[in-house]
Amino acid sequence: MNTIRNIFNKNGKHQTAGKLPQVLMLLVIVALGFGACQKEEEIVVSMGQDIQLQVSDSALVLSQEKAFEKVLAFNWSRGTNHGTSSSIAYTLEIDTEGGNFENAQIFELGKGVYEKNFTAGELNDLLLNYWNIEPGTTTSFEARVKSDVIKEGVDDGVSEAMVFLLTPYKPVSEELFMVGSATPNGWDIANATPMTANSTKPWIFTYEGQMTVGNYKFAVNTDECWCQDFYTKDAADDSKMVYNEGGSGDDLQWEITEGGNYKITVDLLKLTIAVNKLVGPEFSELYIVGDASPSGWNIGNPEAFTKSAADPFIFTYEANLTTGDFKISTFKGDWCDGQWLNASQPEQVLTATDYVVTNGCDGPDNKWHVSGETQGRYKITVNLNKKTIKIEQVLLYLIGDGGPNGWNIGNPAPMTVVNGLYVFEGPLGADNPTGEFKFSKYKGDWCEGDWLISATPNQSVTNGSYTIRHGCEGDDNKWKLKDGEAGNYKITIDLDSETMTIVKQ
Repeated sequence: MNTIRNIFNKNGKHQTAGKLPQVLMLLVIVALGFGACQKEEEIVVSMGQDIQLQVSDSALVLSQEKAFEKVLAFNWSRGTNHGTSSSIAYTLEIDTEGGNFENAQIFELGKGVYEKNFTAGELNDLLLNYWNIEPGTTTSFEARVKSDVIKEGVDDGVSEAMVFLLTPYKPVSEELFMVGSATPNGWDIANATPMTANSTKPWIFTYEGQMTVGNYKFAVNTDECWCQDFYTKDAADDSKMVYNEGGSGDDLQWEITEGGNYKITVDLLKLTIAVNKLVGPEFSELYIVGDASPSGWNIGNPEAFTKSAADPFIFTYEANLTTGDFKISTFKGDWCDGQWLNASQPEQVLTATDYVVTNGCDGPDNKWHVSGETQGRYKITVNLNKKTIKIEQVLLYLIGDGGPNGWNIGNPAPMTVVNGLYVFEGPLGADNPTGEFKFSKYKGDWCEGDWLISATPNQSVTNGSYTIRHGCEGDDNKWKLKDGEAGNYKITIDLDSETMTIVKQ
């Protein structure tokens, strides 16, 4: 049978009007010629090609390293609308080979779309969770594209099925936790220390913070059954990890031999670990514990030291210490959960300047001892860099030309301590009737310690409001005598309640 093809341009439209009469005349002549010799022969007019599909890769092994990369593309031709002006919508179908697309994953893509791309992560999720393919198993798939001609009564199209192979991977955990005696929360798996996932490579996790002497490993969750997957140390290489599914395998752990600030980075795909000790203090927190301190023996909620803003190795604590003992913890929670700063000797005197670090409930449990003769208000300074401790009794000094000692910060007379309160009884304004004064917690040089200064400049001597000034920082307010206010006064300061009374006698 001979075929006469209608003449269309590449967009499916007729040729220009100027050439149309000649074309029609030619068709008529040809048709008459054929009709004369073959009147029974069918004339078929084609209106474009059927839709065709291409796939970018015939065999693809998926990798989590390319989870966010486009690794597989499906492209198709426009297809035909059979000479109508109707638009075409497209649907991509993917199924396992031989499934006759009965369990196909269907993607309705709409009009004017001729491509569909998949990342490795998207494909892997489909393989594992839609078709239930086991990781590492190569499976044959087939895909086809359907073209839906929007105009009713016009036949739709479907491409020839394309066959390709896919192999999924087992994704690593989206969470990771660090557990062990070297970690901040010890072996409490329910409160294991979380690692931070990299935002662009979520299989890489980091931890940056304090580690103490001890061991650790990694868990994928905080289930208390201890039956979760763990990452443990490779017996042949400390920088490598072993993936223990369900807690199986050798329970080899990494060890921290020197406490301090660390950055730990693990790569769950490469099964590698990098451990770097950072510049910084060995401990991030210190607490006082003992019946000589306000904390008592409450390890669950002890009073904290203050870390110096200028030097993170220096911690200070100030309070009234009574008869009894105390030691210093680096944690709070349970008695054996972390490390301690213990006295180097049993019933250590407060003038000692050294300490020892002990682990949990191991080692000597030496403490500092406060006797009836030495009890009082103290400032404790721990220098983790020099590994020293200084326990100094807190005294207050009235400084200024409005008081009896003048501006002699090098050798002022201390106030009297009465039942934990600081008391001055004596003349103000004897040498300068309109003089000024403030209070120091030390003697030596002007910027070496803390001051009690008035809340406002030139504050009345009857107003006991004050603030703390550190060294030479900030305001330098003082109390100021006015004409006629000179005389004998009693000043009482309670550092615990932060109150001051000034009474003229």
